Amino acid sequence: MSALKIKKGSSKHSAYNLRPNFSDVQETHTLAVLVDNEAGVLARVIGLFSGRGYNIESLTVAEVDHEGHLSRITIVTTGTPQVINQIKAQLGRIVPVHEVHDLTVEGPAVQRELALFKVTGDGDKRVEALRLADIFRANVVDSTLESFVFEITGTPEKVDAFADLMRPLGLQEVARTGVAALSRGPAA
Repeated sequence: MSALKIKKGSSKHSAYNLRPNFSDVQETHTLAVLVDNEAGVLARVIGLFSGRGYNIESLTVAEVDHEGHLSRITIVTTGTPQVINQIKAQLGRIVPVHEVHDLTVEGPAVQRELALFKVTGDGDKRVEALRLADIFRANVVDSTLESFVFEITGTPEKVDAFADLMRPLGLQEVARTGVAALSRGPAA
């Protein structure tokens, strides 16, 4: 017997695969990253993702403290729990990053997204598009004889559901802002 107490030929796996099995379940996490508002910071943060092959599903960036020159980057990404932990650790090591918060695990959070939809059609399709927009509380922000442009705000799931219903009615274009998110309750 070997030092690992594995009989020769008893395992079809390599000895290099004897590490504990980690989860391979893909999870979606929303990360809020507070950074210095200066040139090149966003490129460094995004470079971390692209350099390691991580995917970004949504990305929003805006200055949140003009006097302190701070911006907030909200990133929605997908990965195994180990990959998400690695992303958070690597983000925290980038010099202009002040804070990294995983809103998915830190407690309840509010997530919203704004989207614009251009829908073309006539007759019953126009009427149905307006009826659905009313149900989803979408606003008509532009109208011509051939099309409407709807503005909708809500969770990403609400925006996706509205898009699915508008496709058969003549959905032509979609513009989405990406997720903006804040944790609920008092500051920690």
